[in-house]
Amino acid sequence: MNNSGSHTRLILGIIHLVLGVLLLSGLVAKAYSLLIVFFGVLYIIKNKNENNEAIHWSAYLVGAEVLFRMAGGMIFYELPKYAVLLFLFVGLIVEKRNHHISNSYIIYVLLLLIGIAFVDIPFSESIRKSIAFNLSGPILLGVSAIYFYKRPLALTTLMEMLFYMALPIISVMALLYFGTPDVSDISFGGDASFEASGGYGPNQVATIIGVGVFIVAVHLFFKRRIFALFSVDMLLFTYLIYRGLLTFSRGGMITAFLAIAVFTYYYIRARENKILNLAKYSGLVVLFGFALFMYTSIATGGMLENRYTNKNAAGNEKSDFTTGRGKLLMSEITAFMEHPFFGVGVGGGKYYRMDELDIQAASHNEMGRLIGEHGLIGIIALIVLIVVPMRHMSKQPYLARAFLGSFLVFWFLTINHSAMRIAFPGFIYGLSVVVITFKKEDLEDF
Repeated sequence: MNNSGSHTRLILGIIHLVLGVLLLSGLVAKAYSLLIVFFGVLYIIKNKNENNEAIHWSAYLVGAEVLFRMAGGMIFYELPKYAVLLFLFVGLIVEKRNHHISNSYIIYVLLLLIGIAFVDIPFSESIRKSIAFNLSGPILLGVSAIYFYKRPLALTTLMEMLFYMALPIISVMALLYFGTPDVSDISFGGDASFEASGGYGPNQVATIIGVGVFIVAVHLFFKRRIFALFSVDMLLFTYLIYRGLLTFSRGGMITAFLAIAVFTYYYIRARENKILNLAKYSGLVVLFGFALFMYTSIATGGMLENRYTNKNAAGNEKSDFTTGRGKLLMSEITAFMEHPFFGVGVGGGKYYRMDELDIQAASHNEMGRLIGEHGLIGIIALIVLIVVPMRHMSKQPYLARAFLGSFLVFWFLTINHSAMRIAFPGFIYGLSVVVITFKKEDLEDF
């Protein structure tokens, strides 16, 4: 990276540190979220998406979604999903380049829409809201996959996109630092901590922090900088992991570490001296991770270790490692067994559990929700979502697989612990079917 680019990144990073403090005001957050949507559409249309404006603006908003929710900064809850849908759709319309259109993903979207015909929820509930809540994420995934399918994307463009996604996550760190009590004042137990997550859902906060951990790790692998100095990037990397662990939400952090493991595996496969690199990178990751985990565990009075070993605050092992998610999944399988062809309809899973099991909870597992609410159609949709990127990835070089494989892992694991509550899994899935192109200078170290 040249000096001017490095300085620009440093300035943007500092601006977003300050922004994290300013967004403690919900009014500022609302105004900022609307400005992003307005200027995003404007820039995409003005430039006819020639420089991948749709990708960059979408990535930024995906990274900012949890930030805006934490700050109470959205006019309506699903704004980022609809905005990313709009960015990608407008990008497809205005750009002049030719691109592949995947019939598989068009069929996937049409299959989802069939479930609307079988909606069966109480009259006192809003059918529109139920459909929007359950289908906005899957539809976004479909549009994202259509947009990205076999789209050539230079490594430089991909890294820029990840950088833009990381910027609002830096703001999340600032908001958490100034908006949460000191660690010594937080009472940690055997469950996820809302106090350490800024009063918002720990699952979603940990998920987006995990994304930040992955992005910084990839930059470190390629010797590129978020900030101008390696030491500052390492500090950011360390603090992201620390804050993610403090949420006591396991899914987001475990997903990030597994995605980094997949990236590391293919990255090493792409290099010469594979055994030497395997020992070097694996050793550093394990040693660094263990030291940071132990430090955080000590800071929380040993509660972090209890949390990750499925124990309560008293140190006794819990009976359910999934914190209720397993029970929700079983209810969705039961719903499928009773309604195998078309399921219980979009949004019907929640009310099926209320009527049959007296459980009042929305699904945390998108695969289970698809099967329970869409039946065999949902199973066909899942097969499409898994087979297409796997076949695509198998034809790509190892360095490309490092990215594509980790993106697919992020999607698969995130939807299995957090469903599609946020735009991130739908967007990142689309990136698993791009064609990454490399210049000669990209491969100098390989």
